[in-house]
Amino acid sequence: MPKKKITKSVYLKWYEDMLFWRKFEDKAAALYIQQKIRGFLHLYNGQEAVLAGSVFAMEENDRMITAYRNHVQPIALGVDPKKIMAELCGKVGGTSQGNGGSMHMFSKEHNFFGGHGIVGGQIPLGAGLAFADKYLETGAVTLTYMGDGAVRQGSFHETLNLAMLWNLPVVFIIENNGYAMGTSVERTANHTDIYKLGLGYEMPCEPVDGMDPVAVYNAVQEAADRARSGGGPTLLEMRTYRYKGHSMSDAQHYRTKDEVAEYQKKDPIGIVEKIIKDKKYASAKELEAIESRVKDLVNDCVKYADESEFPTADNLYKNVYIQDDYPFIKTF
Repeated sequence: MPKKKITKSVYLKWYEDMLFWRKFEDKAAALYIQQKIRGFLHLYNGQEAVLAGSVFAMEENDRMITAYRNHVQPIALGVDPKKIMAELCGKVGGTSQGNGGSMHMFSKEHNFFGGHGIVGGQIPLGAGLAFADKYLETGAVTLTYMGDGAVRQGSFHETLNLAMLWNLPVVFIIENNGYAMGTSVERTANHTDIYKLGLGYEMPCEPVDGMDPVAVYNAVQEAADRARSGGGPTLLEMRTYRYKGHSMSDAQHYRTKDEVAEYQKKDPIGIVEKIIKDKKYASAKELEAIESRVKDLVNDCVKYADESEFPTADNLYKNVYIQDDYPFIKTF
């Protein structure tokens, strides 16, 4: 596919989208402290450029699958954010009627296949989706995301081997935010250039500035074009950073405030905002209007979640068996 032009409208969309994702996650953190969200909560703050650039490279039938830091990805693919917030709160108005929660977002309709709590568990599933597309000749590509910690799993290496063997239309994207929970990349292996793991399988691979949506788009577009044209998989290492802890229970003793502050100078939202201002794509008043829309939408999400009901006990037995297809199975 020819490269898309990154125009004024693209920058303005990136800015509004990334700002909304950031504020959505900030509000989720606040609701967690209020105990309206329970269990685990992993925030995406700081990594928004990876998603913004990737989605811009996707075509209509392409698929996405990721790990458990997965609240804003389905929003980027078109899922109603109000339903995501309701799912976080465990309400029936959520995407999975409150059954999935923070770590298990899903939307077949929007080609978002999770949200997976098992570290590295989504990697072979992403290759499986790509295998189906190759078999059915759909022309689609699967973007398969993982953290830097997941590449230490055996499933990662087994999947890369099979993806190359079968020449699958898949793009493996490592979101290297520097830490596997609280363990730095330097302490997990004798190398820090994670993308080079692709060389062992003769897979095209490269590092990418994961704080710049333009760099992300260019890399993902090239990889997707290769996959779509029969050139097989690619491994991309997005070098990014998370501004929050691994989860809400993370005290972050493993890094300094100075380190976080240094990376905040590379904030992808700030980078895009500066370009908008430098190129005079929007006035201060227009940027304020965007911020106001974002604030209103976040509030709408919270209102919807608050007003949605909690599931009742009988929901435990729904969506477990499909009686029409398997009449010999009795439901409770």
